[in-house]
This record gives sequence, structure tokens and C-alpha cells, in this order.
Amino acid sequence: MDLFRSVTQTVLGSPQPDHQPSGAADTVERLIDRVQSSTLLEDRRDGCRALKAMSRKYRVLVGAHGMDTLLQVLEADRSDHEIVNYALETLVNVTAPEVFSEECEEGEFVPTGQASELGGQFTEIFTKRQENISLLVNLLDEFDFRVRYPTIKLMTNLLKNRPKELQEVILVIPSGVSKLMDQLSDSREVIRNDTLLLLTQLTKSNTNLQKIVAFENAYDHMFEIIREEGYTDGGVVVEDCLILMLNLLRNNPSNQTFFKEGSYIQRLTSFFSLPLDSKEGWSAQKVTNIHYMLQLVQTLVAPQNSAQVVTSCQKVMNQCGLLQALSSLLMASGVPVDILTDTIITVSDMIRGSQPNQEFFSNMMAPSSPPRPAIVVLLMSMVNDKQPFVLRCAVLYCFQCFLYRNQTGQSQIIQTLLPQTADANSVTAGQLLCSGLFSPDAVSNWFAAVALSHSLVENVEQKEHMLRVQLATSVGSPPVSLMQQCTSILQAGTKVLTRLGILMLLSTWLAHCPVSVQTFLNIPSAVPYLTAHVSANEHDELERVCQGLCAFMLGLCAQFNDGSGGNFSQEGLIQLVSDRIGAENFGDKLSSISRIEAYLKAAKSPQLSAKQPSDLVFDHEFCRLFKTLEGSSLRAVTPQLMNGSATEVSSAEVIKYKDIIRDQDLELCEMRESMAKFQKQMEEMCGEKNQLMAQIQQLHDENTVFKAQHGISTSASVLATEPSHSETSKGTDTSTDAQPEAQNQQFALLQQQLSEMTSWRDYYYYEMVKKETELSTLQQQLQQPNQHTTEKQEVETQQSSSSNTIESKSSDVQTLCKQLEDLQLVLHNKDWEIQQLKENVKSKPEDTADEAKNTKTMELQTELDQMKVLSNKLKEENVSMDTQLQEALSQIEDLQKRLSAASNSDDQSDAKRCKELEA
Repeated sequence: MDLFRSVTQTVLGSPQPDHQPSGAADTVERLIDRVQSSTLLEDRRDGCRALKAMSRKYRVLVGAHGMDTLLQVLEADRSDHEIVNYALETLVNVTAPEVFSEECEEGEFVPTGQASELGGQFTEIFTKRQENISLLVNLLDEFDFRVRYPTIKLMTNLLKNRPKELQEVILVIPSGVSKLMDQLSDSREVIRNDTLLLLTQLTKSNTNLQKIVAFENAYDHMFEIIREEGYTDGGVVVEDCLILMLNLLRNNPSNQTFFKEGSYIQRLTSFFSLPLDSKEGWSAQKVTNIHYMLQLVQTLVAPQNSAQVVTSCQKVMNQCGLLQALSSLLMASGVPVDILTDTIITVSDMIRGSQPNQEFFSNMMAPSSPPRPAIVVLLMSMVNDKQPFVLRCAVLYCFQCFLYRNQTGQSQIIQTLLPQTADANSVTAGQLLCSGLFSPDAVSNWFAAVALSHSLVENVEQKEHMLRVQLATSVGSPPVSLMQQCTSILQAGTKVLTRLGILMLLSTWLAHCPVSVQTFLNIPSAVPYLTAHVSANEHDELERVCQGLCAFMLGLCAQFNDGSGGNFSQEGLIQLVSDRIGAENFGDKLSSISRIEAYLKAAKSPQLSAKQPSDLVFDHEFCRLFKTLEGSSLRAVTPQLMNGSATEVSSAEVIKYKDIIRDQDLELCEMRESMAKFQKQMEEMCGEKNQLMAQIQQLHDENTVFKAQHGISTSASVLATEPSHSETSKGTDTSTDAQPEAQNQQFALLQQQLSEMTSWRDYYYYEMVKKETELSTLQQQLQQPNQHTTEKQEVETQQSSSSNTIESKSSDVQTLCKQLEDLQLVLHNKDWEIQQLKENVKSKPEDTADEAKNTKTMELQTELDQMKVLSNKLKEENVSMDTQLQEALSQIEDLQKRLSAASNSDDQSDAKRCKELEA
């Protein structure tokens, strides 16, 4: 029992004496010993029941001492569901992350964090062995409620305490996820509902498990459960199903594609079939359910997803009527503000960048008297300072999404601002935006300015059209242009939020539009205001942002100044900035914008993340514009800092450089192809050269053998022939004197043949000795007596077999003897040949040169000459192949030099210039 106490202290630390009474520890130890040692099932069952009763109050003692014993019970007594239930319930209490009321009795207080830490420590001990998790998964096969339900609760506790460890184990267990998914089909709702919670914990932040669960027909199960529960009118089970589907779809492109291709988007339409004209209130659970349903739709069309997935989902949502259903909900009355806000954001994501959806939204009319376009009704809410702030932000995001990559929509908005299209009897979007721009409410000013700037994004034509907008400031006063009125508001020193919005509007207006730049420079007070504001020394963060925006506008005026106006040329602006502000100060003010935290937040997502008016600083589209033009604006105003020219490159020059780069790329591709062909030819020639070298070597070997054979026979015939042919012609005497060197070579060949014959003799001697050794071994085996004297039948069998063996051995001996005789005969012949060669060598006279000329020698010489001619031809072909190889290598070197020259010398200046253009 001391061992159990030491385990408790080692794993969970030494408990306080007052917290764990010694009597309880002794009781737990006796119960554990009873469960371990009892032979009767009833006794073990009673012990587990008692441990379960004590596990809520004394979880440390029961967990530290009895976890191994309880696991043994689950393995050994699995057939008895009652004892398995007690063991599982005990483990559930031990690993629970919450605090039990029994633990707080007798004046004790256990913090929630400490209880969660205890459950986490026991979970870590439990999950160290993968077999324990496999045991729980196998227990799910039991249909008995007493086994299946506590198993699901125990696995849920384990996932809450140690999610990553348990997720990794379940991934490697065969059919682990499949068995969990089968529990959703259980007819008992409590098991099904707890399985939903288990799967929600299991699929958190694990892409692999999300994919497996999705492909196990999880979507079908979820939709079926939601339908049975009554869609939005359902209880918390609908909420659990929607949370699980959100886990499967969020940041998981594979599951999103599977959801779309499985025609599940069409089934979302039934979620929003609501009685919009009903006067009944919205319960809290219904609001929560619709909130998660809208989040589910947003997950499929979020701007962070891949463009292909978003576009396909938007198309399906329009075709199946989901967009129409949500638009009807958006225009309905009596909808709670938070639901209306989420609906506006969802519809915004559904129409963002989708031309058919944007066209549908622009034609949607609100159910008012008289009917008005939905976009006008939404803008009325945006410029109304009495509406909730989050709702106004949602409307601005909806307006931005409506104009995103929608030049037709931008044109419609700008047309409502022009005088000839204005209708005094109706409220237009342009009128609402102008009223918001000049409203005393700073938030309305910012919203209206940002909305107008989105009407101009990447649309130079609408920027020029908006220059024609005229405003009547007061009765009897001449109208002023919209740009001049915006400049007047800046000079009036209004609130910072108003100035931020107008500066972003003017920056978007001036970018890429020289006509707008000249119009702005023609306003007398515009440039002095910008230079004075940039040169000022402000310490407030938002004021420094305004200074950075003013510097950005000065940079745009210099960058997109075509020189058509007479007030400020590009050189004049550069000199003005250098004299009044300073190049370094200008660069510091401009670069300070990208270092502000609000800029980083706005650049991440197109949706506004502001929770209160003080969070409004930058717009996402403006951040994109600033990031694109910051460097070029700084170069345009301060070329001395950037080591470049302030002259703007024309579009024709850009096209020229692009054409040059394109031609060089084509030339490089052609050179690479040519080099590849030459390399292939070189490899083929190398292969042919190797084949020729092999043929030459083979011919050389054959020539050597031929020389050896004919040299020996000729020498022997010459030496054996008596000198009977002493009378020869005088012409042959002349050639005889030139043959001493050939005779010496023949003599060397004779010596070589002698050494070969000697080696053959030694080989035959070795074979003869080897055969004699085998013969003696066989004779010894034949002389050995038979030592097997068992039964008579065995003796006779062995005798017959031994006689056969003797006969076979004797035949082998005869064969060996015959082989020895043959070897001896061959050896004798070889010895005789060697002796003859030695005598011929010794008896060779010094004047054999005259007698060596005969017909066979002449024939041998002729064949040798032919072999030499053939060898010379092969050598000439080899030299020719080497020459061709060298030429190919030289051509490859020339190509490489041309490639390096094309990539280094020609592209350096062009690449640098094009990088500047792209920046």
C-alpha cells in the first residue's frame, strides 16, 4: 500500500494532510485490492461500485491508485455490462474538467483551473498507451446504453483535456472515425446528441480528421438531424449540428468543394424558409440557430477562400434561390439587429465580384411605398447616425461588395450625382452619399467618403465624370464642384475622422487620372494646405496619419502630373517639397502610414473589423492602393533619395520594354532547344565512338591471336625444314637482309608459346593429383565396415543398398582411372611438344634468315599488311569522330556564351527598369 501512496505523490504532488484523510486512502486501497484479487464477479462489481461513489470526492486517490485496475476490468470483464459501466463512470469522474460539488464540501474550495489540471494529468496518463483508446473505441460496438453512453462521455472528457494527443491516436486506429460516426444513427437521442459534442471536439483544428468525418456522410447526418428538429425552430441540437458543420468547412478547401459538389448548398435554402410576415417574436435559440446558419453560408463564400471555390458557390447560390431567400430576409421587418447585420454581411459576400449576383442585387426592390431599390434603403441606414454602428458598417461593406469589379454599378452610382440625371422627386444613392459626406456627423462623413471612393476604384472614366458634379452650398450662391467642396472641408479643420475619409477619397480620385490631378492643382488653396500640413509637427497618432495622407496626395500630384496645367508642374512640385518640407521628412511622413496597426488590420480583410467609431481609420481598398503606389510616389517627389529619375515612364515605353523582354525570352527558348539538340547529338556521337573503340579493340585482339598462331607454325616449319632450298634469286637476297627484326619477333613468340605449354603441363599435373586423391578417398570408403546391426530386415536393406553403392563407386573408380590415363597421355604429348620446342630453340642456327623465306611467311606477311590497313582506316574514322565531337563541344560553348550574354548584359538594365515599373 505504500507503493500506491508514493505513486500519488509522484504523479500529482503531495496533497495537503487536511485535504485527503488517511481513512479515505485506506478505503480506496482496500477497494482496489478487492477488485484485483476477488475471484467472484459480484465482489469485483461491488468494489467498482464503491470506487465510483468515492471518485467524485476523492478523485486524486481513485485516479492515481485505481486507473490501471479499472482498465484491467474493462479488458477482462467486458462481457459484464454492469461492472464495465461502473469502471467507465469512475474514469469519467476522474478525468472530468469541471469541479464537482462533493469536492467543495466541508469548507473546501477547488478552483476550476485546478480541477481542469487534475483532469488533464489523468488524461495524459490514460492516453500514454494507445491500447487504452482502442479499448474505448471497441466498446462502442456494445449496444447496451450502460456501456456506450459513458464511453462517449469519457472520450469527450479526454478530447477536452488533451485534444491533440487523442486526435493523433484516433487517426491511426482502424475504423476509429467510422465507429464514432455510427453513433449518429443511434435511435437514443442522448447518445446521438453527445456524439455531436464529441465530434465537434474531435474535428477542431485538425484538417485530416475533418476530411475523414466529411467523407463519412457527416453532412447527410447533420441535415437529417436538423430537419427532424425543425430547422430554425429546433433546439440546441440544431446549434450543435451547425457548429460541427462549421468545423468541417472553415479553412478546409477540400470539404468546401465536396459540400458544393454534393449538392448540399441547395439544401441550405430550406434553412431560410421563414414566415417573414409573422408577428411572433424571435426566441433566443432561434436567433442563435439563424446566426450559425448565416455563418455557414459565409464560410463558403468568404473572400479568404480560393477564387475558384467562391465563384462556383456564388453561382450555385444564385441558381438555387438562396440569394433570393436571404435578400428577402434582409428586406423583412421585425428582424433583430444582430440577425439583420449578419444577413447583410452574408449577402455582401454572396455578391462580391459576381456580376450576375450584383445585377440581381441592383434590381432588387424594397417592400416600401413607393418601392425603392434595396441599395438606396441600405444607404439610408448607413448615413443615419441613429442606427447601430455595427449595422452601418455592414451596409458599407455591402455597398463595397456591390461595386467590387462592377464598372456598371460604379457608373450607375456616379450617374445619380450628375445634374442632368438628378430627380427631385426621388431619393438617389448619389444624394444620400453627398448628404452623408457633408453631414455634421463625422462617422457619416467617413462612411460616405469611403463609399464614394469605391465608385472610383480602377475606373478612370468615372473619375473624369465625377469632376462634373456640382453642388449648391447655399441659396443664391453659385455651385461649386465636388472636389473644391472637399478641399474646403479639409481647410475648415473639421474632425480628424472626417479629414481621414476625404483624404482617402481624394487620393483614390487622383490616382491614375491626370485630368483629376490638374483640376486639383488648379484649386488655389489645395497645394499650400498639403505642404503646410505635411511640414507641421504633430504628436497625435491620427494627426500623423493625416500628415501621411497629405504627403501621399502630393506624391500622386507629382507622379500623375502630365504638365498640361500651368500652376504646378512636376519639377515645381519636386522643388516645392524640397524647399518647404525636405526630402527626408517627406519620406518619413509617407512611410509612417504602413507602420500603423490600423493599416495592418485594414489590409488583411476587406470586411470592416471596427467595433466602435474610434476604430475607423483606413479602408481595405485604400490600403491596396497605397501599397501599390507608395514607392512610385516617393520616387516621383524625392528622386535624390531613391537614386532614380522623377520622370514618369509612359505606357508606350512600358509596352516597348515588355516586347523586348518577350523577344529575348523567345530567343532564350530557341537557344535552349538548340543546345538540347547538340547535347543529344554529342551523346549519340559518344556512343558511336565507344562502339568503334570496342570494335578496334576486338580487331586488335584478333590480330594478336592471329599473329601468335601463324608465327608459331611458320617458325616451326622453317626450323624443321632442311636447308635444301639454297638456290634463291638475287631479288629475294635483297629482301632477306631486311628480315632480322622479324626473325627476332618470331623467336620471342616461340618463347611465349613455350611458357604457355609449360603452364598447361602444370595444370594437367594438378588435375591428375586431384583425381588420384578422389580415387584414394573412394577406396577408403569402400573398405569401411558396415556398423548397422539392428533388425534383419534393415540389415538386408542396407546390404542391398551398400552393394549398389559399391557398384556405383567401382564404376566411378573405373571412370576416374580412364580420365587419369587420358590426362597422362595428354601430359605426355605436351611434354614431347615442349621438348621439341626447346630443341628447335637450341638448334637454331645464326644464318636461318636466308632459309626463313618461304611461301607461308609471305602469306602471313600479306595478312598482317591487310590487318594494318584495316587498323589505319579505323584510326582515321576515330580521328574524324573526335573532330566532330570537338566541333559540337565548341558549338555548345558558343551557345552557352550567347545565353550568358543574353541573360547578363542585355537583361540587367531592362530587368531593373521593369522591376521599377512593376513597383
